Amino acid sequence: MEPLSAEVTCNGRKRKRIAPAENKEVKRLKTEEGEETLESERSSRSPRISVLPDRLQQPITADDLTELLHYAALGKTAGVEQPSWCRLNLQKRVKAVNVVMIEGLTQSHFYKHYLTLQHLRTNYSTRVTFTPSSTDLASGIFSSEVPESDDPSVSQRHNGSSDLPKGLRIHPVITKFGTKRRGLTAYVLPEEEMVKKRWPVKGMPDFQDFVCTDSVDCVTDSSPLYGLDCEMCLTEKGNELARVSLVDSGGKCVLDELVKPPNRILDYVTRFSGITAAMLRPITTTLRNVQTRLKALLPSDAVLVGHSLNNDLVALKLIHRHVIDTSMLYRREFGQRFKLKVIAESVLNRQIQTEEKTGHNPIEDALAALELAQYFIKKGPRQVVELHMEELWGYRIIEEPKDLAPAEPAPPQSHRFPDVLQRHRRSVSFLGKRSDIALDLSNQQWLNSDKEVLASFRRQTRCPFLSVLQLPSLSSHLKKSFPHLEHQRVCAHLRDLCVVLAGPLPAGSSEQEVRRLFRCCGPLRNIKMLNTTVRVHAEVEFELLEGAELAVKTLNGLDMQGQSIKVQRPVYESMLDADLTLDALMCDNNSHLYAVKLNPSMADSVHMSERVNGHTLNAKCSDVTSVKKVNSQHSQPKTKCKLSEETVRETFGLFGSVERVALLQQSGKHARHAIIRFESSEGKRAALSSSEDLRKDNYLVCPSLTPHHLPSWTAVTTPTASVDSDKDEERSHMHISSQDEEMDLMMGKLDRRLQKLFRYLPEGTLSVVVLLGHTSDHGLLPGLCLMEVKQES
Repeated sequence: MEPLSAEVTCNGRKRKRIAPAENKEVKRLKTEEGEETLESERSSRSPRISVLPDRLQQPITADDLTELLHYAALGKTAGVEQPSWCRLNLQKRVKAVNVVMIEGLTQSHFYKHYLTLQHLRTNYSTRVTFTPSSTDLASGIFSSEVPESDDPSVSQRHNGSSDLPKGLRIHPVITKFGTKRRGLTAYVLPEEEMVKKRWPVKGMPDFQDFVCTDSVDCVTDSSPLYGLDCEMCLTEKGNELARVSLVDSGGKCVLDELVKPPNRILDYVTRFSGITAAMLRPITTTLRNVQTRLKALLPSDAVLVGHSLNNDLVALKLIHRHVIDTSMLYRREFGQRFKLKVIAESVLNRQIQTEEKTGHNPIEDALAALELAQYFIKKGPRQVVELHMEELWGYRIIEEPKDLAPAEPAPPQSHRFPDVLQRHRRSVSFLGKRSDIALDLSNQQWLNSDKEVLASFRRQTRCPFLSVLQLPSLSSHLKKSFPHLEHQRVCAHLRDLCVVLAGPLPAGSSEQEVRRLFRCCGPLRNIKMLNTTVRVHAEVEFELLEGAELAVKTLNGLDMQGQSIKVQRPVYESMLDADLTLDALMCDNNSHLYAVKLNPSMADSVHMSERVNGHTLNAKCSDVTSVKKVNSQHSQPKTKCKLSEETVRETFGLFGSVERVALLQQSGKHARHAIIRFESSEGKRAALSSSEDLRKDNYLVCPSLTPHHLPSWTAVTTPTASVDSDKDEERSHMHISSQDEEMDLMMGKLDRRLQKLFRYLPEGTLSVVVLLGHTSDHGLLPGLCLMEVKQES
């Protein structure tokens, strides 16, 4: 359960006042339940938006953004469901929705001018890559249709009386699930309902010692169903597991195990369980064995199906996030439940748990529950009720009298987004260049410059509930003033943040040897050997910013076949502020850490090179040759340095609670690099301060730099257009041109205007800024979507 709001204290008592002078020193307010910060108190009342972890690195489309806007503006009271890719908490407290679309700018522009865009990078905590659309985004938003609600109560409120017969309108299945046939995700039990009904849920009291399955955050309509059933015996500690059965979506039994309860059995309950003393006497299988088997058998997106499944999960001491309970599908009035044998006989025409059999057969019960769920999903709620109303629920559908004149049908209502909003008495406006938008002219203002758009919006006496602003100036300027190679220049500049130069290398050094050396710091994208008449150097490009950062810090001064190599970043005019950019990116990743697991031989060499660089060796320069040769070490048998989520959590959990671990795995190879997210920044700081101790365990660590929504820095450094220019054009990014300075000034002006707009928005406004990106003959140049709910100041 979520903690109570900070405004409510035990027994309804009011908080003591704190004097203003004292309040400056004491930032925490004491309640009878403990201490809560003012910031936590404020955030508990405010809406929050976040992208689901498994969708964070997937670009969103215009349809995805529209899905969010529908939910933010209308919510579940209008029958609109949460978006499939993000979560907007406390939607009912959203006061307004503001969308700003900036034409011509790409994701690469944002990170190229990262330092200049101070407002956008600091006030918008949620970012996700945006896929450019060939159609106008504003037109798509206003012409989109809100999905018609499947909730009868919502339909009746907004669309007039229902044509359902009375018996269906009040039926418990219809009032819960509606009438339309939907996918399995519509029937998966929500977590808040699981908490309310005391299901095993991670983090809840009484379930701390339960084992969690490896479940994804969200399942889909194509996720596999697995039927589960357990039988229990009565022991000194209560009901304990004695048998478990699992069937897959095809009905095949994949697990059927007898389990020896750890405590003395008082009653085998043979009449129901089918378990006897003779059956359990030779059994050595334990609850822990069964938990391990289930974790191995269940795919990460599996949905467990059972009848009163919460009892089975408690017996298994197992937490699984995605469940369907058939006792809650085929529901009765007032919360009563049918027995599984009754539903199976009425719906499947199958007799189970008969008197002739001694006890229940869990394989049979698991299969029946699975098939009942599949039947419900296939037929849909309305057809299930109509087909089995009399035999299962015991009453008939009441037909409406036919001699009465039919009521006048309600005129069809538009489901277009702005029309639905206006029916809810919520104002809508569009400001931007003239476009073909499905919106009343009275709600549009056609303006040609960013300055006019923003000034006109701020002159309004009242902020519209939904406002869409289109800023075209930058796009027009880019088309007129900048060459077609502008995007390549931007990408080349960003690429240099991931590049290091290494050398001089021993004569005859190969690309493979360089790759072996530098891949310990992170995934590599490219290596270019630079051979001069005298010496050999290499240009090494990493996939991640962290790889280049670690290479500079740990490999500079490394002994390679008796020769000390220098590892440094490129020195170009355009790279002079690189350290400031990296510092800003590090601040954005305040609770994230990058970790590398080294081979023991490489760990020794890295440790020695750091001692040499740190002047902690009391030896002459010639003694550096005593360091083990890196290449000869690579030829020796290597100890595997495979990373797993369990080992990472075990190692870094000592510094603070680990919220999430992302293993960075290259194709066909074991993961050796990981991004670790702590629940607080203190955990990250503790790990960094213990880097020496971690190095003894062959770990290298550094602050995370690559933005969370990017799978790699490559996402912003790979130009989609082919390069047909000569070398001068290719490397023109090394110098800062007057065009670069002009572009930086324009970006700064844009950022200040957006900051003024943000200040004008009322608190509780969902603010969305979209850099639209653009399409070309060569492909897509991705944009960026930034989102934030304006909090109380």
